[in-house]
Amino acid sequence: MSKRHSAKFKIDRRMGQNLWGRGKSPVTKREYGPGQHGQRRKGKLSDFGVQLKAKQKLKGYYGNISEKQFKRTYQEALRLKGDSSENLIGLLERRLDAVVYRAKFVPTVFAARQFISHGHVKVNGRRVNVASYRVKLEDVIEVKDASKQLAIVLEAVQSGERDVPDYIEVDHSKMIAKFQRIPTLSDVPYPVQMEPNLVVEFYSR
Repeated sequence: MSKRHSAKFKIDRRMGQNLWGRGKSPVTKREYGPGQHGQRRKGKLSDFGVQLKAKQKLKGYYGNISEKQFKRTYQEALRLKGDSSENLIGLLERRLDAVVYRAKFVPTVFAARQFISHGHVKVNGRRVNVASYRVKLEDVIEVKDASKQLAIVLEAVQSGERDVPDYIEVDHSKMIAKFQRIPTLSDVPYPVQMEPNLVVEFYSR
């Protein structure tokens, strides 16, 4: 188990928010941060602190991806035409692990990463085992036939915790999803407020 995967609940508590909107989040029981100093009174954050927290929150939501990968995504968002903060969200939502999670093939984004790396997912008929693989418009993502009856898949499909957003078309009877369009910030069903504009400000300092 990766360090990032094992520490997922600490991310919720460090941010003080239920990032994924899950009932199991420890924030529902303890709103203070992890560790012996978690209950210390928090002072008002500086502009830098606010921007840093926005970055950590967005990074954490997508499975706490590495700083190197996240910054590379930001730099790519800058190169694209249009609003950089919207571009950043669009690029993050095109990650294969994000699409697998959004399609409700697995219960968490951490599970999506592991599911992909273990070879359970195909894109346009070819197996892809890289979680950061960038999905293109009209790409067809499917769960491998031998994996469709796995308990983790059946649990996710039947879960009422979240809905599939309308920019992904899903047929759960065949375990196939199609990436229909690149979403904007307002399209993405984040359980908490995300502020990609502050992330752009953080990196452009």
